[in-house]
Amino acid sequence: MPMPQRTVLNNGIVVLVVENNAVDLVSAKLFVKYGAQVETPDQAGLVHLVSRVMTKGTANFSAQEIAEQVESMGASLSAEANADYLLLSLKAIAGDFPSLLKLSAEILRCPSFPTAEVELERHLTIQAIKSQQERPFALGYDRLQSLLFGDHPYGLPILGFSHTVAQLSQGDLQAYHQRYVQPQNLVVSIAGKISNAQAVQLVDEVLGDWQTTNSPCAPIDQPQPHAPTRERISQNNQQAVVMLGYPAVGVQSGDYPVMRLIATYLGSGLSSRLFVELREKRGLAYEVSAFYPTLQWASLLVAYMGTATANVETALAGLQTECDHLAQQPLSAEELQLAKSKLLGQYALGKQTNSQLAQTYGLYECLGLGADFDQRFVDQVSAVSVESLQRVAEGCFREPTVVVVG
Repeated sequence: MPMPQRTVLNNGIVVLVVENNAVDLVSAKLFVKYGAQVETPDQAGLVHLVSRVMTKGTANFSAQEIAEQVESMGASLSAEANADYLLLSLKAIAGDFPSLLKLSAEILRCPSFPTAEVELERHLTIQAIKSQQERPFALGYDRLQSLLFGDHPYGLPILGFSHTVAQLSQGDLQAYHQRYVQPQNLVVSIAGKISNAQAVQLVDEVLGDWQTTNSPCAPIDQPQPHAPTRERISQNNQQAVVMLGYPAVGVQSGDYPVMRLIATYLGSGLSSRLFVELREKRGLAYEVSAFYPTLQWASLLVAYMGTATANVETALAGLQTECDHLAQQPLSAEELQLAKSKLLGQYALGKQTNSQLAQTYGLYECLGLGADFDQRFVDQVSAVSVESLQRVAEGCFREPTVVVVG
């Protein structure tokens, strides 16, 4: 797959285009570079609420009219919030893409945030928060983030808290939009049956006259991981969830590819270290895995297990033993090569559709790495040595923060 062509419009909007004529579809991802990392603790959930309401009305169209336009094309249009960005996603057949992009531009530039829609989505979000609190994994992960990052936005749940969401107003949503949804903060990533010239012209027609009204945003405060601690959350379930969290580097670190390899070796799939040692050999786990979220400034590596409540202490000791083992015992050359093959295979499979291509290239551009990081990432993973992986593992797997739910 060719690398995207990159164009910067006069107002600062970055446009990435990958032409792919395999199917008569075009996907686009519109990234706003400032997501939930701009929230304060008393506004937790703000950007998620923005994402839920921004497609529900503009200066010219009601929520119903927007829905009818999208459905009449057989297209899709949605918005979502992330810690590092706000995202508008759209997909249509090539012939309808210009109309869908025009509608999306209006949604991005002048959402009306109707009061009734704000009230409805606030109510639904509070219900979703209450529902999450009944799910051991979601409850444990939210708490783990909070213990590691405290009041920094990386420590706050994307949905927010019931009491903060209840206080968010239409004015709060409008203030976020006015401050951060500006052309100089926008990356438009397009993939599908469309040429670079056509795509750039379309974006310029609907967004090129949009002028910024604010000065550049201040740098985001860097998260400082808190000292490790342990917490038990009581919940009346037959199954307990045990989570270990280790502070880790963000995507801009040179050690990011190494951390991806470590997470893959530990917890990705039925051949992973945690699955083989703790589920297959010892029968401790209903489920067991590890993951490492891609975040801009800092992240965390999480090893977790679902187990019977009677096995909590054994499960906790087993998880920590396996993480400690990786820090203390270098992988063999064969183990490292298998982890590389698995990671790079999964990475390639994650770029098969137009939507996945637009997401991958747009994300790297949004996070300040440039779309060419796609190839650099592959090269960097391939170049990881046993010694460099051991160095990063030793730095990562020290005393963990532990959360047990059950």
